[in-house]
Amino acid sequence: MGSHGRTASTAGGPRLPDAVPFDLTTVTRLSWELGSQVVSDATRLSEWEHATSGRRLAVYDATDHTVVLGVRTPVGRERFFGATKHDVDAKRSRLRDAENWRRCE
Repeated sequence: MGSHGRTASTAGGPRLPDAVPFDLTTVTRLSWELGSQVVSDATRLSEWEHATSGRRLAVYDATDHTVVLGVRTPVGRERFFGATKHDVDAKRSRLRDAENWRRCE
C-alpha cells in the first residue's frame, strides 16, 4: 500500500505529515479506532487549517501530560498521533508563525 508524505523518521518511527510545520522527536501513531475514540471524549485545545492544501490539524487534551494530534486531509481521511504536551507546547509557535496555517475559530 502506498502512502503520501513522510511516514517514518530516520530512526524508523512515526512522523507527522509534511504539511505540519514542525516535527516531534517522540510521537506515536494511533489507530483510527483508538484516536477517534480518545478525541470523542477529549477537549479540543486548538484547530488549524492549512491555507493551500485544506488539511486540518486539531490538538486534543488527552491526559495531564499527553495530547492527541488529529490530522484530516481535504477528502476527510484522518490520522491520529499521541505526543507529550511539553513537546507540542514547545513547537506551537512554529504553527502560529507559519504563513500557510490559520487557526480555526
